[in-house]
Amino acid sequence: MGCCTGRCTLIFLCTLQLLAALERQVFDFLGYQWAPILANFLHIIIVILGLFGTIQYRPRYIVVYAIWTAIWVTWNIFIICFYLEVGGLSKDSELLTFNISRHQSWWSENGPGCVRKEASMSGIAGLDSHSYVSVIGCALEYRYIEVMHSSFQILIALVGFVYACYVVSVFTEEEDSFDFIGGFDPFPLYHVNEKPTNLLFKQTYLLISPAGFSGMEGMN
Repeated sequence: MGCCTGRCTLIFLCTLQLLAALERQVFDFLGYQWAPILANFLHIIIVILGLFGTIQYRPRYIVVYAIWTAIWVTWNIFIICFYLEVGGLSKDSELLTFNISRHQSWWSENGPGCVRKEASMSGIAGLDSHSYVSVIGCALEYRYIEVMHSSFQILIALVGFVYACYVVSVFTEEEDSFDFIGGFDPFPLYHVNEKPTNLLFKQTYLLISPAGFSGMEGMN
């Protein structure tokens, strides 16, 4: 397969997916989003596996990658529904942090144009040591940033799934055609080794046959 083919395109897509996943992993770590962190980690491993399979002509690894892309699309659809509060989901819940902390997305306080302000809560009993954090001036709400991240992941995954299926089919056809012309057939070697033996049998047969005896008598 030459360069500018489905294989090279899949290599590019896997590389792009890997970079996008690493970028997303960094911001999820900063926001202590434990569920996305685990999902991103698994995604990075499978993408590396798919990249290796594409480079080394391993269709089975690419099949695993293709199956994972379908799961990855489903996960990102869930993330979109979570931040858009579809189906009873709430972006303010602690679902993505496994109820360990009340952290939200890192973009909720560090988005474009966001200004973070802290005000003491000394007037409320029992909260004298706490402060109230308010974020103002955001040019774009953090949930829309997360939705755009997930949408980009879905787009790459869908294109990667299509090219993965194409590359697997091409690899399979090449293996079948190679088998057909005897690439993995041990019989050609067997036939090569068989020719001297056949020749010896033919010579022996001519010697012991009546025609062979008559020929030898004529020579005498």
